[in-house]
Amino acid sequence: MFKHILSATLFLFPAFASAGAALTDMEIRWLQAAAPVLAYSQRIKLPIDIIVQPVARPNDVPMAMGFADGRCKLVLSMRGNPDAEKVLDQVPQAERTVLMEAMAAHEVGHCWRYAQGIWHALPAAFEQAADAPAQQEVLQTRREEGFADLVALAWTRRQHPDNYQQVYAWLATLRSEQSVAGGSHDTRAWVRLARDGSVFKSAATPFDEADHTWSAGVRADE
Repeated sequence: MFKHILSATLFLFPAFASAGAALTDMEIRWLQAAAPVLAYSQRIKLPIDIIVQPVARPNDVPMAMGFADGRCKLVLSMRGNPDAEKVLDQVPQAERTVLMEAMAAHEVGHCWRYAQGIWHALPAAFEQAADAPAQQEVLQTRREEGFADLVALAWTRRQHPDNYQQVYAWLATLRSEQSVAGGSHDTRAWVRLARDGSVFKSAATPFDEADHTWSAGVRADE
């Protein structure tokens, strides 16, 4: 069943590139876990290409979203990456799939913001602070990461409500261990607001469900 889903997902993304080689077992596991999210992104016509790096660079995360030429690039950086699954080290193998799916939803949340033309845009009625450029970049990145974390949680609540607390606890722990408080990935202001999944009111998409709580997190992060 998973192989069928994986094949169908890659068929939906013709710009998929596997660096001229067969996918590794790790790449297959991650793409299998991400398949429901990727299939959903295809249905709503998000412009996503899947790219596999032939060799990961130092400090690359296993799955990341980039942008080029008006399209989103979901990049897998697992080959030659000894830390590719470090964020899952403390998680039993049987419980990892739902977390990898949530990570894929996080990345698709980034793509949605980009595709909507609101990347780095603040919620309505918020004013841009007159910070130094370097600080502004950190703030903008942190806000985008906060939105993507909320999308991951909203997706989980929709698709795997019984696993919501598991995913939430894992994400909350991950964010609490950030080495730099107030850094670009310190999304605790947003994650705290979603301790109870009922914060996500029913809406057309997980992005819409995340938006209200995201605005509240932006205010709390000021």
